[in-house]
Amino acid sequence: MKRLWLAAYRLRIVFRGIFLLLAIATIALAISLLQQEKQLALDAYQTHFDKTQQQLSALLRHPSGQLALLNPGMLNEASTGLHPVILPFAALDFDDQSKVQQAIAMSGCLQQYGDNGDLCAGIGNSPWGGAFLYLAGHFNAPALTEHERGERDLSKADRLELSLRVDDQEFHWIAPFEADNNKNNAAPVLRGRFTGFLSSDLEAGKSKPYKDFRALVWQQGRCNQAQSDKDESQCQRTAFFSVRIAIPQWQAAIYTNRNPAWPPSDLNKLRIHAQIKAANSEQVLLDSDHENRSGIFSLRDLQQHLLAGEKIEIRRPDQKKAYLQLQGDNAQALDQKALLIRLINWLPVEKRIWRLERKEVLNTAAFPVEFSLTGDQRSALQNLTIVAARISWYVAAMLLALLLAWGLLEVNIMRRITLLSKRAKALSSHVKASQGIEQFNLNDLRSADELGVLASCLQDLLRRVREDLEREQIRAAQEKDMWHAVGHEIMSPLQSLLALHQREDDPSLRYLQRMQQALTILYGNASPSEAFQASVLDIAPLELQQFVSTLIEYAPDAGIHGLVWAEPPPDSQQKIWIKADEHSLEDVFSHILNNALRYRLPDTAIEIGLQADERYAMISIKNCGPQISAELIDKIFEYGVSDQAEAGAMGQRGQGLFVAKTYMAKMGGTITVSNLADGVCFVLTLPRVTSI
Repeated sequence: MKRLWLAAYRLRIVFRGIFLLLAIATIALAISLLQQEKQLALDAYQTHFDKTQQQLSALLRHPSGQLALLNPGMLNEASTGLHPVILPFAALDFDDQSKVQQAIAMSGCLQQYGDNGDLCAGIGNSPWGGAFLYLAGHFNAPALTEHERGERDLSKADRLELSLRVDDQEFHWIAPFEADNNKNNAAPVLRGRFTGFLSSDLEAGKSKPYKDFRALVWQQGRCNQAQSDKDESQCQRTAFFSVRIAIPQWQAAIYTNRNPAWPPSDLNKLRIHAQIKAANSEQVLLDSDHENRSGIFSLRDLQQHLLAGEKIEIRRPDQKKAYLQLQGDNAQALDQKALLIRLINWLPVEKRIWRLERKEVLNTAAFPVEFSLTGDQRSALQNLTIVAARISWYVAAMLLALLLAWGLLEVNIMRRITLLSKRAKALSSHVKASQGIEQFNLNDLRSADELGVLASCLQDLLRRVREDLEREQIRAAQEKDMWHAVGHEIMSPLQSLLALHQREDDPSLRYLQRMQQALTILYGNASPSEAFQASVLDIAPLELQQFVSTLIEYAPDAGIHGLVWAEPPPDSQQKIWIKADEHSLEDVFSHILNNALRYRLPDTAIEIGLQADERYAMISIKNCGPQISAELIDKIFEYGVSDQAEAGAMGQRGQGLFVAKTYMAKMGGTITVSNLADGVCFVLTLPRVTSI
């Protein structure tokens, strides 16, 4: 039953299963693609992380990085004024233009002041390089006007004004430009110096330069812009200056201590104000307090190299607390609770190391530092979410297309297939139950497509079946009426014959009573098979040996010759009582003997044997002749079965053995047949009567 039920729904299960498999395959394909993309993204992130670590490490080893490591105070320092920094060099060769320019450019300490120029202020990273403050930079100016010796008005020359505050002591220098007459200033570069005078000395009438103030200037001979023949004096040229100033307080600390503290503790309090002014005016060519200035490289600039989730820590080995902690932009961090992100995080990959960490010790001139970079591979999923979003749209579109296709096919095809199946099943049930098929109609399923054509064909076939059924019902009714008429016409003369043969010893009486019983069974039924199956027998005790002996005695009168007892014959004194209907049992013997008579060989006898046990009596009927074919031996007791193609035409309808088996079953017995070496044997088995 389960297999039949599954077969009835197999087409629908396969049809819907295909769409389900397509949907699952679409989702599986998208998940597989995301899994591969995730693995590639994680591998790419790990490569990027290692490259970032190498770049940051190289940057911190560079002089600009060393400058940032030596000056961690710049992280929290307000960007007002000019502050000296610790340079990644012990000292500057301030009187060598190329070396100074290269040193300040590599260290990154130059602060740009718009188009006016740049400045760098710093000290050496070692106290043994001298307690000097260095100031260097570029500015743009026309050809520098030098200060003439003996001229007390310093404003007539281009000059450097420098203010310095150390602790509570302030210094202010005015340094006019003086050309170097010992050099060939006709060359493309104008060389000279800024000669520093303390303002306090000038006010006191002293004109002696400050001996610890050393400043050199180099100005290019070519113009920054295209030359103008009319006003060549106003041509702007780039000048570079380098200043070295000895700080008395720092020198005193160095000379009085064996291990002086360096950098000086008051370095962060040191304030510098430097101005370059033009000759014969107060025009400022370069001002260190100018608002439009850029900052120098600091450790905070490393943050721009970090992705979301990445973290930098820098600490000194002798300190537990890190003096720098930077983290990637959290605005780029992913919402880990989002459904798409949770799906991506769930996907299995070969390498799944979420947290990466690299540590390295970097040496500076003053102290070593421990540099640590921590990465989070979840940040690699930032770009993957974009790919996943695109794939999700594709998957949604594919699933929607599959859903629409399934819906259309379900409505247009599967619904009609279901209706056809239900109506066909109901039709089959009604036909089997003999309830008619008049109420079944498939006209509503007709259409121009294949299913509509199928429904039309089924409707036409159903109409033909209905018409054939009606004709069969009419024929059955007519056949029943015919049986009534035939039975009526036969019963009347049969009654007259029974009246003529009233004596018990009359052998014809027995056959007339059998005919009357057969007509009574058939009378009023539509078909013989139904009549025999619906018959009611009068079962009573019957002495079997006497019954068979009488049957053998009167067999020649019925045209059956050569019917004898099998050797040895049964004991005449033995009484075997059975339960049976005498006339029905005689019909059973008659049908079997007629078959034996038809198939036995000429001049051969038909032998009847009798055996009995405590419960059953067995009668065997043997004849010599052809065997029953293997194809028919299991079917000869069925209604209408005969081995002759013209059986119906010759009066042999194939119902004799069917009647015999039916009567035997109603009497509680059985009938079997088997092939012998020289013929066929029928065996009748009937229950015995235990007591009479």
